[in-house]
Order: sequence, then C-alpha cells, then structure tokens
Amino acid sequence: MKKLRVGVFGAGRGADIAGNFMMLGCEIVAICDFHKERREDAAKRLGGIAQYEDFDSFIEHGMDAVIMANFFHEHAPYTIKCFEKGIHVFGECISNGTMAEGVELIKAFEKSNSVYMLAENYPQMIFNREMKRVCDSGTLGKILYAEGEYNHPGDPKDVWFNKTYVYFEKHWRNFLPRTYYITHSLGPVMRASGATPKRVTAFASFAPFDDDLPSARYVGDKVAIVTTQNDDGSVFRITGCAAFGAHHNAYRICGTKGQIENLRGMGPKVMLRYNGWEKPEGANEVELYEPKWNDKDEELIIKSGHGGGDYLTARMFVECVREGKQPEHPFDIYSAVNMSSVAILAHRSMLEGGKPYDIPDFREEKWCKMYENDRLTPFYGTDGSEPTLPCCSVTDFAPTETQIKLYRELLGIK
Repeated sequence: MKKLRVGVFGAGRGADIAGNFMMLGCEIVAICDFHKERREDAAKRLGGIAQYEDFDSFIEHGMDAVIMANFFHEHAPYTIKCFEKGIHVFGECISNGTMAEGVELIKAFEKSNSVYMLAENYPQMIFNREMKRVCDSGTLGKILYAEGEYNHPGDPKDVWFNKTYVYFEKHWRNFLPRTYYITHSLGPVMRASGATPKRVTAFASFAPFDDDLPSARYVGDKVAIVTTQNDDGSVFRITGCAAFGAHHNAYRICGTKGQIENLRGMGPKVMLRYNGWEKPEGANEVELYEPKWNDKDEELIIKSGHGGGDYLTARMFVECVREGKQPEHPFDIYSAVNMSSVAILAHRSMLEGGKPYDIPDFREEKWCKMYENDRLTPFYGTDGSEPTLPCCSVTDFAPTETQIKLYRELLGIK
C-alpha cells in the first residue's frame, strides 16, 4: 500500500502529532513554521525533512494531507487553501477563529474532495471511550444531561511554560477567552451522547492573580461555565479551558435510567450507576471499575500522548483518507464548525450577561447570510491586525506594568 505523505504546519504541537502518523506508517515529508529555531529542531526530530517558512510553497511540496497545528485561531485560511488543492486536513483545536471563517470553511469544503477531521483527542481517552460504549448500549435510557470539564490550572511561576508556549507578548494564549478552548470539554460529551448543540449561554468567574509575577495575560477569568441546549433536547454543562480547584478532566453522562462518570483524581476509573428498579438484568446498581482498551493497537496507544488519544485520532484520520470517507460525528467538519461556534458565541453570551445565542448551521443559507461578514475576534493576528472584541469578562482588565516588565525580562524582550 502506498504510504500517505503528510506535511506538518506548526512545529510545536504539529511535530508531536507527526510522531503518531509515523507509527501508522505514514511518511512525514515537510514542515512549515515561521519560527526558524523551532522549525529546524522539529525537522531534525522528524528525520531531516524539508523545511518551509511560506505556507503556499509548503503545500506545493507534494503531500496527501496536512497536520494543521499552527496558531489556535488561524486554521481556517490555511485549511481552505488545502481544500482548493485537494489536500486532506487533520485540524488541531477549533476549526475557525471567527464566524465568517466558519461560513467560508463550509463552503470551501463542499466544493472540495478533501477529507477533513477535527483532531480532537479527548473523546478517545479510555474513560470517554467507555462512556460512549455504555451510552451506545442503551442501558442509560434517553440521555438528558452531560458535563464536560477540561480543568487545567497552571503555575504562574512556571518559567518553562511561558518560554515554550507564550513566547511573545501578543501570543494568542495571552488573549484566550475562557470559552474558546472548548473541544476537550465538548467533544467527549458530543461523542458519547450523539447530540449537537443548538443554543448556548455562558457566565464567567473573574479572579486574576495579583502577585508581581511575569505575565502578559489580558484574561483575568478563571473559568467560563457554558450551557448548551442540544438538538435532541438534552443539556450540556461544559467549560472551555478552566483553571479552578485541582487539575482534572471530568465527564458525566446522565440518562433516564442511569449515569456514568469518571472520577476526579482517580485516573481512568469510571462509576456506572443505575436506579434499582431500572438496572439491566445481572447488573449492579453501582459499579466502580477501570475500563479496558480492547484494541489491537493497545501497545501503540499506551505509548501515545493524551491518554492514547493522539494515536487513535491519527488512526481514524488515516483510515478515513484510505477509505475515501469523512469521519463521523463529532470529528467531521460540520461538528468542528459547530464547536467553534459554541466557543465564539458563548464568549459573546458571557460578555452580555448570559444572553442566549442560537448556534448556526452553515449548510443553510440563512445562517451564512447572518454571519458571512462577522470577523469579530479577541486575538491579534500574525498579520498585525488587532483584536476587535474584549477577551475578558472585565473588559478593561490588563496585567500590571510590573507583570509586563517581568514577562519581558523573562523572555529577553526589550
């Protein structure tokens, strides 16, 4: 079988993802990144592959697919260029940074023959795979409610993190609203339940750190609590990237007959519970257990990052490309744009005191007309464009002069 030729756009996370494609027998042929030192280091780690600074030249190299792992909010324009050339796309994080890009992305996709897959890995963590299995069994009854929490507090004194992940003042992480990094919370519950959000509302908790620590972050919110009403009548309560309490990835699915959840701080363990009068024959009312992979590639999965999710998502994508099919919900492009819309409109809801927003479906022209010129963004662009939307619930919040000074000293910025 001919090897799948894969290019990498984004030398940080992209190079990590590429390792999983290599385990799947793919050929990594080229890498593109504007940051010379990072690009050269990644190219060396990936076997001395070709390097590019310019994306247009990069996609002329000769490749079947691109790992889209550039800046969080800037995937859509490059994904569209891939669609126009029939190149398949494995897209990290949200698919579009603005609502207008969502319109453009769907229209370009529908004119192409490319496979697009959202590289959302958390649904493939072992406890989330088990939740989907149980939901698919039907024993929980009709799914009514689900929770998803991606809670990732970080030490503000972590010098390595700033130097590695927030390495210039206008970096997107310094302006990331708490609702935007949403796919790790939303993807798993969409996958388990099969539901798609149709309406959203959100509220934030503001609690900036006030110590004299190096920081250029303009977001003082610690968490945004996002609620969605879904196409099947169910409700989700989710976070974006939160920073409250202790670190955890927590999920719970509740039906009319029972519920399943993973337990915070207890690794891969799940708790499955039924009402006594509705439990399946032979089942216990309460079961606490560690699920098994039951997968032919278990050894490779265990070697992979993000609890095995990195390998499994890459495998799904390779299978889709080889079979000429689009991935299933919630990894397909319509789900990806739906999640991006939840992220963007939840932030607007939060800025407007919890105002509900309907989630558009850009397969319908009425929604395209509504949002085709909507380019509001809380981020700086790499082209120098400035934010057009506040990134924090306290809209005039900013780091102190001392924090900025220490941050610049840390990074060697004059």
